[in-house]
Amino acid sequence: MQINEEIRDREVRVVDVEGEQLGLMSSRDAQQLANDKNLDLVKIAPKAKPPVCKIMDYGKYKYELAKKEKEAKKKQKMTSVKEVRLSAKIESHDLQVKANQAIKFLQNGDKVKVTLRFKGRELGNISMNKGSIEEFKKLLSDDSIVEKQPKLEGRQMVMVLAPKNG
Repeated sequence: MQINEEIRDREVRVVDVEGEQLGLMSSRDAQQLANDKNLDLVKIAPKAKPPVCKIMDYGKYKYELAKKEKEAKKKQKMTSVKEVRLSAKIESHDLQVKANQAIKFLQNGDKVKVTLRFKGRELGNISMNKGSIEEFKKLLSDDSIVEKQPKLEGRQMVMVLAPKNG
C-alpha cells in the first residue's frame, strides 16, 4: 500500500476522512490537502482508473487492521489430533478405558487418531487381529464419525475419528 510521497500518479480520485468524494486532482494537490489536515494520503484502490486515494491517519488505520486480525484469530477454533494406541491383544476393560479417554478428547472438539500396533507374528494374521480396532469403533459410534477408515500403514493400522456435530 502506497502512502504520501510514494504515490507517483499524475491524477488521483480523492476521498475525504468522512468518505466524501473530493473529485479528481493531481497527486501533489491531494498530498498538500492531506498535509494541511495533518493526515496521510493512502492509495486504497491502485487498479482503478484513476487510482483512488483516501485522506486518513495511516497509523490509526494500521492499528485498526491489526486489531480486527487479532479478533478474527480469537474466534478461530483450533482442532488438534490426539492419539490413542491399541495393541492387537488388548483386553476388553483396557479397551473401554481407552474409549473413555477418546470420548473426552472428542467432547473437547479434538480429532482422535487410533493406532493399532502389530508386533512380531501378529502382522501375519491381520484380519484376526483387526477386531480390536473394529470394537473400538463400535464403542465410539455414538460420539464420533469415522473420518478415515482403518488402513494398514507399515506395522500399524490407523483410523481417524472426528467428533459428531450436535
